[in-house]
Amino acid sequence: MFLKTWRLITLILVALYMGLEFSHALELPAKMQYDGLLYVTVQNTLYQYFGAPGPGAIITVGALICSIVLLFLVRKRHPAFQWTLAGTIFLALAFPVIYFSFIEPVNRVVEQTTPQSLPTNWVELRNQWEYAHATNFVLTLIGFSALLISILVDTPVKHSRDSAKQIALNH
Repeated sequence: MFLKTWRLITLILVALYMGLEFSHALELPAKMQYDGLLYVTVQNTLYQYFGAPGPGAIITVGALICSIVLLFLVRKRHPAFQWTLAGTIFLALAFPVIYFSFIEPVNRVVEQTTPQSLPTNWVELRNQWEYAHATNFVLTLIGFSALLISILVDTPVKHSRDSAKQIALNH
């Protein structure tokens, strides 16, 4: 029962993390049309709960930690282990690799930016931030899918009585 509960918690956190990234991906087309003033204003007001110390950070870190713990819990369950490993790797690519390599550096610059002090390279920063989040959505979708498959391949198939009788008669 503990493993089932842990899997459920992991899937919920990963789904919420994927939802955060999906929301960024959905915003991308509109935000690519914003001028610098609007873009900086949106970045500095809309996302306060997505990162630290808000719920977005707790969800993101929690999703990765839960998947790592799940990896340990299913280490002797093949092929569930391989699928869980794949899911965890994709989540780890999204956070921390993509996040700290491409998103957080932009966050640090934009947090210090005001509409009056717009960096000359704001378009490059915007593109980096937006496309990194779109990449993270794809990575978290793959990670979530692999974790879900890990559960499906580890779920025993139940046969009805008639099926069991038929199997017994054939042997």
